[in-house]
Amino acid sequence: MKFFDEMHVNSADVRDHYRGYERWLARQPRELMASRREEAEMIFRRVGITFAVYGDKDEDGSGTERLIPFDLIPRIIPAHEWREMEQGLRQRVTALNRFLDDIYHGQEILKAGIVPAEPVLNNAQFRKEMIGLKVPGGIYSIIAGIDIVRACNPDGSGTYYVLEDNLRVPSGVSYMLENRKMMMRLFPDLFAEHRVAPVAHYPDLLLDTLRAMSPASVNEPTAVVLTPGMYNSAYFEHAFLAQQMGIELVEGKDLFVKDDFVYMRTTRGPQRVDVIYRRLDDDFMDPEVFRKDSSLGVAGLLRAYRAGNVTLANAFGTGIADDKSIYPYVPKMIEFYLGEKPILQNVPTYLCREKDDLKYVLDNLAELVVKEVHGAGGYGMLVGPAATKAEVEDFRQALLANPSNYIAQPTLSLSTCPTFVESGIAPRHIDLRPFVLSGKTVQMVPGGLTRVALKEGSLVVNSSQGGGTKDTWVLEG
Repeated sequence: MKFFDEMHVNSADVRDHYRGYERWLARQPRELMASRREEAEMIFRRVGITFAVYGDKDEDGSGTERLIPFDLIPRIIPAHEWREMEQGLRQRVTALNRFLDDIYHGQEILKAGIVPAEPVLNNAQFRKEMIGLKVPGGIYSIIAGIDIVRACNPDGSGTYYVLEDNLRVPSGVSYMLENRKMMMRLFPDLFAEHRVAPVAHYPDLLLDTLRAMSPASVNEPTAVVLTPGMYNSAYFEHAFLAQQMGIELVEGKDLFVKDDFVYMRTTRGPQRVDVIYRRLDDDFMDPEVFRKDSSLGVAGLLRAYRAGNVTLANAFGTGIADDKSIYPYVPKMIEFYLGEKPILQNVPTYLCREKDDLKYVLDNLAELVVKEVHGAGGYGMLVGPAATKAEVEDFRQALLANPSNYIAQPTLSLSTCPTFVESGIAPRHIDLRPFVLSGKTVQMVPGGLTRVALKEGSLVVNSSQGGGTKDTWVLEG
């Protein structure tokens, strides 16, 4: 399989936007790079930049804490490529928010037959409680993380594709910010030589967006970050973002609802809360409505939301728009709601609930990637070319038993980027997660989180599966 190399045109030529960096890299002794990597690991560990892995257990049965490996070699994107990607992201997220507003109100796209009703209305992520509920500005997903990959074309050029949309509680932005801080600390000379677009203002942008979406009657809104607690895999990020925005990090037990308003318990008495940036799944948010046994949420929250007295980022029910069974219809949503052709393309996708698609997938399992429609984090998927015969057969039985639970895609030739590994500098596969903020306008900081599959040949970049991260440079034009 042929891969697009982000840095090299071929073994002899370096792409224009990497030339300055390549000259710098050639002057760096390997021992110096290795010591810088050790320094980065020490600092990350000291700061506590970890995530919990639930599959691995400590002696007490709790999830193990791991550092997400950080790679010293940045992924560089030229200004003109970023401009087009930014336009495509703005277009896509706008259409997805229009779709969410539509399916919880007029359902025009379903009536028009553009998106079939069954996989929407019978989906576990479709929340009937949201039907008819008006959210501020019609914006359901205030914070979105869109996963983008670059595949190689037959002529050697590369094309960006959207791999999936994350509209519920997208994570990873803290690693984007910490990676940049680390690179500037370790290699300040690089930033003097390159015009790299800044990302440090993301927390300010996020806070401004959250406050702009607060209930209309509030002059100085109070925003909080709602976390499930310190045992959540992304707790570092929850605490980090609250600290960076200068707002409170709260758990469900810190909040209560009275007269359809949300209040936070403080040492000075109850304080009204206007915006909740929640890092908690729908099911656990309000035990009056969703899971009755949840101790993580806030009883009565939906009542306050329905009364228009609090804004949730993101809204209940956004998960229907990032469900993998809905993903294939996003290009049609863009045309339906915006009257435009999609700027960013989808990966070709087979819906296993469709008879012809299922037959094709079963006949070609060993060449395809098969995913659960509700899956996340790299779990519940088959990477055909890397799977054993037994794994392929197990997935065949799962598909036959419940075909509507799966989609399949070609095994994409994800682009590679030079990466500093134990054996030296070697190509490793990457993706990119830009973070898109939707409020009065749609905004984002340049770049995003580049994730890298550190295992040679692996196409799975998720941190839960052993992936690492890189700093992402967008060069200012």
